[in-house]
Amino acid sequence: MRILIVDDETKIQLVLKEYASFEGYEADLASNGMDAIEMAKKNDYDLIIMDVMMPGLDGFSAVKEIKKEKDVPVLMLSARSEEYDKLHGFEIGIDDYVTKPFSPKEVMLRVNAITRRNKKKNDLRKYNGLVIDMPGRNVYVDDKKIELTPREYELLFYLVTNEGIVVTREQLLSRVWGYDYFGDDRTVDTHIKMLRNNLGPYRDYIVTARGLGYKFEPEKK
Repeated sequence: MRILIVDDETKIQLVLKEYASFEGYEADLASNGMDAIEMAKKNDYDLIIMDVMMPGLDGFSAVKEIKKEKDVPVLMLSARSEEYDKLHGFEIGIDDYVTKPFSPKEVMLRVNAITRRNKKKNDLRKYNGLVIDMPGRNVYVDDKKIELTPREYELLFYLVTNEGIVVTREQLLSRVWGYDYFGDDRTVDTHIKMLRNNLGPYRDYIVTARGLGYKFEPEKK
């Protein structure tokens, strides 16, 4: 798979390229938004890692231009953590947002999660007796199909596609309930409890990260 890394800091470019190669990705590099647009026009990328603050043309503007021609997944990087920046990024179609300073390992975990979500082929996840048919939106526990509410399924879907990554309650509220939802953390906790009950013997695959949120961490097959 081929990705494009866009950042005006050479050190960040090289570190991310090295980690990407460890994960089996071929990585191209660009130092500004204009170069990123031209490279995205000429090449087909499975994902773009895009910095926000760059000289000349910022990352948001570059993403808008790229999205006009190609529906490529985007992971944004930014030194700013303001909520507006994150919301604006998701409004223009990015897939995830990481705030600097960051762990390159976490960035690659998120890259892997995004590329898994965007695979065109059938996506059937098997975790011992828990089987999740992602495109068909069906869940089986020990060969028995279980019925989940739309919210429960979306929670499970998001946790599974971010396997091994702690997802905060705020992220779950914004992604599953929507950015205009004004509920509190207890809403997430209540639905996680119901989801766990439905998963029966596999309830412990949803792990609580105290003070942060949850992650999907199944037992190894």
